[in-house]
Amino acid sequence: MTTPFALLAATIDQLTRFAPFDQMERDHLVWMIEHLKINYYGKDEEVLVPDDHPVATFYIVKQGAILAEQGVVRAQENAAWLELHEGECFPLGALLSKRGVTSIYRAAKDTFCYELSATHFRELLKVSEAFNDFCTRRIANLLEQSKQVIQAQYAKSTSDQQSMSSPLSAIIRREPITCAPDTPVREVLEVMHKNGIGSMVAVDEARRPVGIFTLHDVLSRVALSCTNLDQPLTAVMTANPYTMPPHAFAYEAALVMAKHGFRHILVEEGGRLKGLISEKDLFSLQRVGLRQISGTIRNADKLSILVGSAKDIRQLAHNMMAQGIAAEQLTQIISTLNDLLTTRIIELELQDSPVRDIEFCWLALGSEGRFEQTLNTDQDNGIIFCVKDGCDADAMRAQLLPFAKRVNDALAECGFPLCNGEVMASNPKWCLSLKEWQATFDNWIYHGDPMALLYSTIFFDFRALYGSERLAVELRDWLIGNAPKNARFLYQLAANALRNEPPLGLIRDFVTGKNHTLDLKLNGITPFVDAARIYTLATGGRQTNTVGRLRELAERGRLRQEDAEAFIESFLFIQLLRLRLHHQQIEQNSEMSNKIDPDTLNNLDRRILKEAFRQARKLQTKLRLDYQVRE
Repeated sequence: MTTPFALLAATIDQLTRFAPFDQMERDHLVWMIEHLKINYYGKDEEVLVPDDHPVATFYIVKQGAILAEQGVVRAQENAAWLELHEGECFPLGALLSKRGVTSIYRAAKDTFCYELSATHFRELLKVSEAFNDFCTRRIANLLEQSKQVIQAQYAKSTSDQQSMSSPLSAIIRREPITCAPDTPVREVLEVMHKNGIGSMVAVDEARRPVGIFTLHDVLSRVALSCTNLDQPLTAVMTANPYTMPPHAFAYEAALVMAKHGFRHILVEEGGRLKGLISEKDLFSLQRVGLRQISGTIRNADKLSILVGSAKDIRQLAHNMMAQGIAAEQLTQIISTLNDLLTTRIIELELQDSPVRDIEFCWLALGSEGRFEQTLNTDQDNGIIFCVKDGCDADAMRAQLLPFAKRVNDALAECGFPLCNGEVMASNPKWCLSLKEWQATFDNWIYHGDPMALLYSTIFFDFRALYGSERLAVELRDWLIGNAPKNARFLYQLAANALRNEPPLGLIRDFVTGKNHTLDLKLNGITPFVDAARIYTLATGGRQTNTVGRLRELAERGRLRQEDAEAFIESFLFIQLLRLRLHHQQIEQNSEMSNKIDPDTLNNLDRRILKEAFRQARKLQTKLRLDYQVRE
């Protein structure tokens, strides 16, 4: 039956305020509306209940609210795990898998729903790409829309920035000029001069890259050493050059260049050379580039230069948000550059220092240990050292502490505030020998108190940042071998983590705190971080990064793949909101915090944030069931 024009127009106007209807072609949307029915549900009336039969209807909330309850428990103050409001759809999972629902869906108040039969729902999936994409990748689809909006907003101020999301295959300027490895150096130099190029790639008969020769090599290995120009290139080239596949992204190549100090990356596919990417290719259009910043940091000979580099890191983060770099890569880039900055500070402080003779490792802890630093982060670090024969730990600690204090103070000058809880290497409690760290961890695991549980959420995310990596590896091996043995400790961690619930309301979108704000770190990021850490400790995983942990857990079968992907996407969206918030605070010269007023978000971001909090609640529900933690 044809829908009256006025009603059709009103329905289109309402639905196109929400995803995925705002992305659908008009013909498909009209077809759907013409097949919709409207039903009314009174307060507390059941809309769907668990059943063995497949769900027969697709629902869209027109007005009111729907609560979903786990199990057969009637909705109480905190029983609902899902709240659906105007424009939201359900039950997608049951419809797609052709099964019954596993939760009770109940009207929270007088509610009207648009309803589409399962048959028409599947027809719509076939004809509407936007509808299909949303239903099968709901949160990923919403995130993509939000990413486009964010990119457009930031691009206004950085419209001349080169995209870092392009694959390397799209950046290759021309066919690389190559030579055989035994080509005389003189001939190679003549070809480079004739073609105006700064590098030459040596390849074998199968066109496999075996070496690279650059202008830097000309200066250091030929000119300064007065090398015989008739000898083969193999004598002066860099053998086994770093290669990446054509589908790798520009930001990945930039990260490798920054981390290792490379100026060129070879693009290789199936063992054959496909192209060469230089730092100029990646950063010629950028005012501030990854390679430029890392080079400045590496060559810095005084603290004032590093203070300036810290500011450049923040500007680079802004530029990369304009280019659409995802939160996962952006936080890794920020953490990597901060690692380089910390490393250079340590190197400067070690000059002419007796500490140079001590085998030690500077540990990154907390968010830095997880490669999840944003622009609002204080210091969390420690030192692990090896006790020399004939020495005692206290004497070596006495030498290390003044050095650690200088490093902590220098980091503070670069914009990393001293930790209020004194979780820093300059604190004698966190400058320990390997045996002392093991004893400390053992005490937390087997005699845990509330403070021990708090410390474990910071220190168990450690990784080596500078120095003797083997010490960190041995400590990780010890932790992997001991943490899973104490079920009581894991239960305590789970119970502690579950006290921090996502701020979802039953009727309102969010439960806000002081000044009508949400804490994106405490209530948004932390539930994912804590749960991922607990499961990783329980399964003997080695990952410290939250996304890496969730992926590792899915690979080991501890999480369903589709659930892990949804958790990751939710976690990364909240990280993106934090990065945006911190940029706004920097630009407004306001105090840095993780608290945001949800009313300042657009409708799309509010919806995604609510979905992200739901995923956090879902992960916590699993944690509660797995460890039998009572509410």
